[in-house]
Amino acid sequence: MQSFSQYISGIFTALKSLLKGMGVTWKELWTKKVTMEYPENRETLVISDRWRSELIMPHDENNEHACTACGICMINCPNDTIKVTSYTVETEEGKKKKVLDKHVWDYGSCTFCNLCVITCPSDAIIFNNDFEGAVFDRSKLVHQLNKEGSKLRDKKK
Repeated sequence: MQSFSQYISGIFTALKSLLKGMGVTWKELWTKKVTMEYPENRETLVISDRWRSELIMPHDENNEHACTACGICMINCPNDTIKVTSYTVETEEGKKKKVLDKHVWDYGSCTFCNLCVITCPSDAIIFNNDFEGAVFDRSKLVHQLNKEGSKLRDKKK
């Protein structure tokens, strides 16, 4: 059983703690508030260059990309969010060559670790900073990165 002096001491400790918390609240009441005006400020919004949001495969004006369908990005992905499918064709010289069929990325299970971009030997994929990726249906989180009818960009000699 506690003594009367410990009881009174506990009350004063509780009051001290309460007043300290109320002091923080009172001080915060008078500080200037900072509010982001999203989505009204989309045009002037500045996003860090280091922000990784959506994986894309850049295509040029001729609908050509740099992906050689090597599958290194798929191998290095820790969550198996990338699926690269390809087929083999025979060139005019008689050599066999891989051709990219589909490069599919699952936005919903990606951890944005950037391993796929770092390990890509042809720099065919990059992360952009488009942060508005919310959808109502999980099936819309699966993206095909190569565009229909696209082909491998010829190497400049």
